[in-house]
Amino acid sequence: MSVKIIPVTGKKLLRRFIEVPYTVHRDDPLWIPPLRVERAQTFSPRHNEFFRQAEFGLFIAEKDGRDAGRISAQVDPLLSTAGMPGTGHFGCLSAIDDKQVMAALIGAAEGFLRSRGKNRMLGPFSMSIKEETGLLVEGFDTPPMLLMGHDPVYTGPRLEELGLAKEKDMYAYLVDLTVPMSKAGTAMLRRRPAGNVVLRGLDFSNYENEISTLVDIFNDAWSSNWGFVPMTQAETSALGKHLRLLLDERLVRFAEVDGRPAGFIVVLPNINEAIRDLQGKLFPFGWAKFLWRLKVRGVHSARVPLMGVRRGVSGTLQGAAMPFHLIASVWDATIEMGFRQVEMSWILEDNLPMRHILKKFGARPYKTYRIYGKSL
Repeated sequence: MSVKIIPVTGKKLLRRFIEVPYTVHRDDPLWIPPLRVERAQTFSPRHNEFFRQAEFGLFIAEKDGRDAGRISAQVDPLLSTAGMPGTGHFGCLSAIDDKQVMAALIGAAEGFLRSRGKNRMLGPFSMSIKEETGLLVEGFDTPPMLLMGHDPVYTGPRLEELGLAKEKDMYAYLVDLTVPMSKAGTAMLRRRPAGNVVLRGLDFSNYENEISTLVDIFNDAWSSNWGFVPMTQAETSALGKHLRLLLDERLVRFAEVDGRPAGFIVVLPNINEAIRDLQGKLFPFGWAKFLWRLKVRGVHSARVPLMGVRRGVSGTLQGAAMPFHLIASVWDATIEMGFRQVEMSWILEDNLPMRHILKKFGARPYKTYRIYGKSL
């Protein structure tokens, strides 16, 4: 049977688009069904600033009368700031193991981007580089952490059959807090920062300004990284709203040099633990289980999704030591709060200084996410 590509128009088709991964992954015990209410907000211009600034198309692949896959194609106007004016992205890729289905989906994304004058395609980004990024190519034996993807083993080879090739790899590092640290690592944890460097927690009484400060450091620290797109003011406001219930002042630390914020680290509880068996539903009783697990019983893993040091500081001796001090500043808190594992992700393959730092703390790369590229 031939494959039919259906462009998503309207709420009914969007609901079908959102449902595709639940079908593709139904026999994968390690996939964690995301909350449907959260997925609906992710694809809503009202809740996701990206959809108000980008050009995008969503596509469903139908075969034998059933939905067999999906893909997005998107053009982020801010990509020109990353030196990629001719590049478009694809993402939200989820499909059964079928050559025809995958070819039809990639063809739909390519056609959308060509029609917008793009000559290169990168992905997957779901939907931007600031959200779920990359395709899982190594580390299929463990479930994904918060805001990280989990893909079938066959997806990467299917993309490569269609002419897509590796553009960049990113690693997720795992720290096992139940394993005693080496003497060298312990010494680094206890090393005190220079006298003009002050580490402090998140000030919830000044929350909006704190989030703005965090994003300002992030935009500066990451500005020279591959593919970086700065976070806008609207995205900053949305980030603050989305994170407020998850943030704990003990797990968000700022580093100040001579009174000026110069670095930060954010640790978030891995809510995937709390929703793993809810089948994507909060109602009728899922919300109670979720809140009890998150706030009462707690979860035992966490992720560091955000960390950065200003470029003007990073080249100094103080700046070189700052990542060590930031990690050390949350280390004891993570243990006291009952976390057993912390994921640091994602880390670009060529970010050798950070990879060296993580190795010092006993972290190991346990998942690899790949960005694929193709000329159009």
